[in-house]
Amino acid sequence: MTRFILAGAAALALAMASPGAFAAGGGSGGSSGGSNSGGSSAAKPACAAGTAYNSASKKCVSVCKSGQVFSASKGKCVKKSADITDPDIKSQGWALAYAGDYEGAITVFRMAANQYDPEVLNGLGYSHRKMGKVEEGISYYGKALAIDPNYVLAREYLGEGYVAAGRIDLAKQQLAEIGARCGTACESY
Repeated sequence: MTRFILAGAAALALAMASPGAFAAGGGSGGSSGGSNSGGSSAAKPACAAGTAYNSASKKCVSVCKSGQVFSASKGKCVKKSADITDPDIKSQGWALAYAGDYEGAITVFRMAANQYDPEVLNGLGYSHRKMGKVEEGISYYGKALAIDPNYVLAREYLGEGYVAAGRIDLAKQQLAEIGARCGTACESY
């Protein structure tokens, strides 16, 4: 919910800075998976207490305590081990981040074997930005986009970071990039 409020505030700030910059339709948000080349603006379902919506799997997943990861194969929260995969780690990191446990999300994202995965970097950027470390978050988004320039969810969050930093011109550039990469109807736009 907080994500949608912040995203709405960012969209409002951009719209006020540039009337007509937004096309009708589309919303903020996006997949937590790799490159997001499209998407719908459909509302995400409400999840039960102790769970959070994961856009990649399109279902509610358990939110584990910090330092643990939900193992799909075991059906429960477990400590990180060799049999826990990066997809499980990323899913749990996003669940924690979207639930507002940014420090827990950072801990989990740092468990990923591939620290150069754009989704891991985007998750670290999102969590740092939401903790008020906007410049550090922007740095992580830049690293994610250097690896995958088409990762529009990272561009969306980078734009939100620029709005938070008062750099509306750079936020507008990211909005234009998202529009060019997935159109004005895609969820990240």
